[in-house]
Amino acid sequence: MSTEVKAPPTNRSGGEKSAEPAFRKRKASKTPIFLILPTIIILLAALGYPVIWQFITSFQKFGLKQQFGVAPEFVGLGNYIELVSNPELWVILGRSLLFCLLCAASTVAIGGLLALLMKRVGTVARLILQVSMLLAWAMPVVAAMTVWVWLIDWRRGVLNWLLVQFGIDAQGHNWLADPVTFFVIAMIIVVWMSVPFVALSIYAGLTQISGEVLEAAAMDGATGWQRTRLIIMPLIAPVLSIVLLLQIIWDLRVFTQVKLLQDAGGVANETHMLGTYIYQLGVGSGDFGTASAVSILMLILTVAISWYYVRSLMKEEN
Repeated sequence: MSTEVKAPPTNRSGGEKSAEPAFRKRKASKTPIFLILPTIIILLAALGYPVIWQFITSFQKFGLKQQFGVAPEFVGLGNYIELVSNPELWVILGRSLLFCLLCAASTVAIGGLLALLMKRVGTVARLILQVSMLLAWAMPVVAAMTVWVWLIDWRRGVLNWLLVQFGIDAQGHNWLADPVTFFVIAMIIVVWMSVPFVALSIYAGLTQISGEVLEAAAMDGATGWQRTRLIIMPLIAPVLSIVLLLQIIWDLRVFTQVKLLQDAGGVANETHMLGTYIYQLGVGSGDFGTASAVSILMLILTVAISWYYVRSLMKEEN
């Protein structure tokens, strides 16, 4: 008895027809869009109105009279021209950029070292470090600044007392009167407040690295520094990029720490940052039109700085 063998069915082009059923392309679900739509609407309502108001006010002469009902005067680009021709703005802008870059770089460096330390120490030491950093990070800014102002107070501060105990004549020295020491203290405070977030974020990225990869590199003769530079750093590069971006944005907009230090004994005209300069123009001088123009310039600067990192992150993700 002969058995007939049938050839597999072929398609029109002559090739074999796939045995698997053809699945129809399903349309993308719109459920995620509807879920995030309320959040987007709330954000646009909460953030969009102030930004639009500032943008419109930046083209107007808006002072104390306008707060009592007087119609503002449209001046076009007058506020921006006045700002660009003011040398003080460029000094404050350069000072703010230098301050935020130094703070961001120091924060990421110290946070990365603490993250590596948490990865290497035992469970008890790691928990102590994590709880300590969480407590420092969760402390309200005003409460933390109250402690810092007490430490550096020129009359009864702990810093001057310690220096006197070591034989250094620092009794009655005001560290906030000199702009250099003022910004050194401000940078220490800002970095101290930001390190916990960076350290915990980088540590979370380190926990995702496979131990087998590091063990294989150690067996191949790679030193600790080589493993850190050639394996760990590239693997946590996305985490480093996002925390660095956030730190640059936050440190560029720093206000509370600098303002409270100015009130504690600093010279405001020599220690202004963009945030305190906007406050001085608006609340201090009543020139809300110029203050809004500086705010718009600060917004453009923040977007310009963020755009490079956002594009880098998108390229890495693709």
